Amino acid sequence: MSMGPEAARAVLGRAELLHAPPAVEAALDAMAGAITHRAGDADPILMCIMNGGLVPSGLLLPRLHFPLRLDYLHATRYRGRTSGDHLEWKKHHELPLNGETVLVVDDILDEGHTLQAILDYCHAQGAARVLSVVLVEKRRRRSVTLQPDVVGLEVPDRYVFGYGMDYRGYWRNAPGIFAAAAEDA
Repeated sequence: MSMGPEAARAVLGRAELLHAPPAVEAALDAMAGAITHRAGDADPILMCIMNGGLVPSGLLLPRLHFPLRLDYLHATRYRGRTSGDHLEWKKHHELPLNGETVLVVDDILDEGHTLQAILDYCHAQGAARVLSVVLVEKRRRRSVTLQPDVVGLEVPDRYVFGYGMDYRGYWRNAPGIFAAAAEDA
């Protein structure tokens, strides 16, 4: 379903603010502390998962006060929709993962299939250790048994957007984390 900027503004106007920027920033600070504790001495590769992981990765990077390398990959199941069943690899990483500690950073743990496939892929590439980092974990039942290593915030099982998560291609830049109104979900 295509939409333009006016429709996107209307969606934001009807949305419920779940986490205001100060709460998200505090969660990012706590996440950086947890990441530092778990991997600060490991010379890790921070693997940003595009597109949603771009904002959380960018906000985490200056909070991580240890040497690290940055790479990214792009894998998606949704392709602009709210669900999907086939994982499409759009871009593979550049740095070799063999023997490395990899910090996989994404925006949200929703159903878990995409993140699990990415974690499995990193292990298959020979990563010695793979840690999953998500800004948001959606409270819902999953068919995938996956608990991220670092979680910033929780949200209810609703269509959420902001801080990297999009609403039909818009509002990854929303000033907070929002849940779409029922008529927009």
